[in-house]
Amino acid sequence: MNSNLTKVALLMGIFSLLVTAGCTTNTVHTAPIFAVPVTVAQVTQKTVPIELTAIGSADAYSSVSVKAQVNAILNEVHIKEGQFVQKGDLMFTLDARPFEAALAQAQATLAKDQAQAELNDMQARRYEELYKAGVAPKEQLDTMKANADAQEATVRADQAAVESAQLQLDYCKIYAPISGRTGALQVYPGNIVKQNDVPVLIVINQVTPIFVDFSIPEQYLGSVDKFMAKGRLDVEATPYGDTRPESGYLTFVDNSVDNTTGTIKLKGTFENSDHRLWPGQFSTVLLRLAEDENATVVPTQAVQTGDKGDFVYVVRSDSTAEQRPVKVARAIGGDSVISSGIQPGETVVTDGQLRLIPGIKVQVRSSTGS
Repeated sequence: MNSNLTKVALLMGIFSLLVTAGCTTNTVHTAPIFAVPVTVAQVTQKTVPIELTAIGSADAYSSVSVKAQVNAILNEVHIKEGQFVQKGDLMFTLDARPFEAALAQAQATLAKDQAQAELNDMQARRYEELYKAGVAPKEQLDTMKANADAQEATVRADQAAVESAQLQLDYCKIYAPISGRTGALQVYPGNIVKQNDVPVLIVINQVTPIFVDFSIPEQYLGSVDKFMAKGRLDVEATPYGDTRPESGYLTFVDNSVDNTTGTIKLKGTFENSDHRLWPGQFSTVLLRLAEDENATVVPTQAVQTGDKGDFVYVVRSDSTAEQRPVKVARAIGGDSVISSGIQPGETVVTDGQLRLIPGIKVQVRSSTGS
């Protein structure tokens, strides 16, 4: 009897355990659906600039390699390396003594030949009077006139020799041909410099104004040409390590596309009055073409990239997430301009996308402006 009661109690215990397990399973299935916390922003419509961004390098507005025009000893250097010079400043003095002597010799030869020319001219006029009087023969008059003409030509040659000697003497003082910044000095006093020899004496780079060269993909060439026809295009260059851009304008578009890179070279001109741009220095260049008055804009962090392209998560009215493919036209600062896929007024997720799947419930944690 006791054995039967024990069996009954054991069966009732097992049955109670199974019922309890069944109730627990039902509780899991009826739990509330989990909502993913996200940060969102509104899709807005506003005026944004149409811009192209590239990497550019500054280039001197003009660069001159200063060379000697005569063979002489370098006597004195009147400038310092890295100095700013103005056009016309005296930079170098060469030993002028040989050229002074050559000039004096040319002047003396000119004076002698001028005296001889005056004598020959007087003789030609005298024989002309004698010929008219019937005393001198025609042949002798012609000879005197020829001698006078020849001596006059000699005087002209002497005058050219004097001018040449004066020019050689002038070359002994070398002046700055442009205003700009000097580079490293290549020759020092006491050295013999030669006409158009290498190395050059010094290089001067004009940095006010200055060029910035950059390249853009060839597909944007049509847009650049179209907007250039409407007026001057503004360009900004921000040197690396700096945050303040330098303002300039587009002045040059190359006449051919580089076939190896598919880009075309452009050039902007900058006043550079404070010398923030330096030849050879790299900068971030921004070319502003125009303004888009009705652009659809979202924060850039809302745009995700998948196997099929860019997409955003849109929060629907029932607080569920919808994966929406979009086409990004361009990025400007922290915003992305969307050409298709979403409309102004919709809500997009800017943070928390990694935990989302299409159709899942979301809980808005906070909102950010676009």
